[in-house]
Amino acid sequence: MQEFAELAGITVRALHHYDRLALLRPRRSDAGYRLYAERDLERLEQIAALKLLGLPLKQIKLLLERDPRKLPGVLRAQRRALEEKRRWLDRAIGAIADAERVVLAGGQTDAALWKKIIEVIEMQDNAEFMNRYYSQEAQEKLAEKRLQWDPSKQGEVTKAWTELFRDVEAALGEDPAGEKAQALAARWKKLVEGFTGGDKDITAGLGKAWADRQNWPETVKQQSAPFARPEVWEFIKKAMKCGGA
Repeated sequence: MQEFAELAGITVRALHHYDRLALLRPRRSDAGYRLYAERDLERLEQIAALKLLGLPLKQIKLLLERDPRKLPGVLRAQRRALEEKRRWLDRAIGAIADAERVVLAGGQTDAALWKKIIEVIEMQDNAEFMNRYYSQEAQEKLAEKRLQWDPSKQGEVTKAWTELFRDVEAALGEDPAGEKAQALAARWKKLVEGFTGGDKDITAGLGKAWADRQNWPETVKQQSAPFARPEVWEFIKKAMKCGGA
């Protein structure tokens, strides 16, 4: 076993763990010793590759034993996630390079350059954190949407949400079933669907995320603070219910 572990580049303890999980079950000798073969090494390489891609061992076991047909979809999702990460890294590198050019030219970097670096890195960290609320299928869809997203439009979306929250706050005393409230609910629905595309998997993940916002990282809480007033959400919830949504 020690020789096999060294050949595979992992520890004997890891091999024992995989055996206990029934993830890698070698043949046993009459005396009870584990006997590893070439096929076990191939299986171990699959496990190692999927583990490096961020999949938990339980999911790897299900994929390899019960749902091998889902493996292409999982690999596609991981590829898109890496492509998205590369996009974020390219933006971060670009922001750092801008600051570097200013410094090399003998100038002083202004606050905007440092802010851009911080924002790009925080956006990547926040996106990775939010993935925990979405199913594998939803993550794959979101990765595709982010690859197609034009960052220049973010300002427009933020402005639309800011104006909508302001208008809802001003209408908190209105009848949720009234014309004004229903118009606000329609605007709200349109903005949400701009993110979800009406997809049920993404919508479910978004709902889980907002329900758990007390456990978000502080940076995410601060960014969402202007949109977290409970009275606004309760009013829109009532308006949606009155409108049959």
